Amino acid sequence: MTVTAPPSPTAMGPAPSGRGPAPHSPGPGPGDLWRRWRVPLALVAVVLLGGVAIALLKPAAMITGYADPAGTGPEGAHALAEILSHRGTRVIRVTTPAAAQTAAGTGPVTLVVTSPGLLSTAQLASLARVPGDRLLVGPDRAALAALAPAVRLRGPAAVRALSPGCGLTAARLAGRAEVGGLRLALRPHTDPAALCYPVRGSASLVRYRSAGRVITVLGTGNPLTNGSLARAGNAALALNLLRAPRVVWLVPGLGPPGASGGQKTLTQLIPLPVYLVVIQLCLAVVLAALWRARRLGPLVPERLPVVVRASETVEGHARLYQARRARDRAAAALRAAMLARTLPTLGLAPGAGPGEIVPALSARSAGGAARIEAMLFGPAPGDDASLVALAHDLDALEREVRTP
Repeated sequence: MTVTAPPSPTAMGPAPSGRGPAPHSPGPGPGDLWRRWRVPLALVAVVLLGGVAIALLKPAAMITGYADPAGTGPEGAHALAEILSHRGTRVIRVTTPAAAQTAAGTGPVTLVVTSPGLLSTAQLASLARVPGDRLLVGPDRAALAALAPAVRLRGPAAVRALSPGCGLTAARLAGRAEVGGLRLALRPHTDPAALCYPVRGSASLVRYRSAGRVITVLGTGNPLTNGSLARAGNAALALNLLRAPRVVWLVPGLGPPGASGGQKTLTQLIPLPVYLVVIQLCLAVVLAALWRARRLGPLVPERLPVVVRASETVEGHARLYQARRARDRAAAALRAAMLARTLPTLGLAPGAGPGEIVPALSARSAGGAARIEAMLFGPAPGDDASLVALAHDLDALEREVRTP
């Protein structure tokens, strides 16, 4: 928008008496605002209600892991846990070593660890204090050192149907089973143990006794899973390995919120559907903003609906400077305007420096070079009174210089 200075009083003619300021157009009323925003608000409400309904109606799926007694997929072990329950064995699913130690309590119990590689060294050390027998599924070297120190790892092996090759009752009753996964061996000077389902000279199932407990290491959890339980002798092997009144089944790091027993952060307590609803709301807000945003184009000058006097513009700028206490900017504007009007009179170019301006002004003024330099190029005034004094001094210097 282009602001033009008003015509001279002569061109305008005498101003009629009693003429007040031009009336301002009224702003939008409540009805206009409602008509403008009712569609975006309706869209936001629909998205919000739809997200809340989805979050309330859709149950949160439980996260399960490999050979998890709560998992109903091919890699879970829910079928085996159900068969054990029907046969009188109580299966307790836990997700932390602390919960396993609490669930084990006293009395006969078998601790099953399906993914020991997910446990830290400190967790393995705490798990070693859990009483009862142990069944480790696919352990790494750290888990073997902490929970089955007599067993050492020789390397991986393919999972396939193998013959028992040992006198262990559980393996003999099961016959051929789909095992493998790891090649295991016993360290020297170990008590008599069962080395079953040999693979290239190593066993894939090891069972031995130590400190009054039975420790079993299984190279793979394939015989325990839902997808493989009905094949070969997998079901018989799994059921005979877990002959105990109670089975504490540790699935590290998985489970419903709060199952691990530790404190949760705020972000962990917020369910996933809440984040989905927030994302939907953000998308709705962005789309509404794009829909209602102004399309910026090239600047187009237009006639002002009212005449704005130059003095009003100057006063408006002055009030802005005063409100922000911008005395430095106000002083710079006053000095620049005075020099722009005075330099042509002195015959100096607009880009002249202080070394040319000060001598030229002092030659036409009685104020002295030092006072003129401080007036034009000195520091900004420290208060409003000094700023007003600077404005008067600049006006006086300009009149003195421009007066013939």
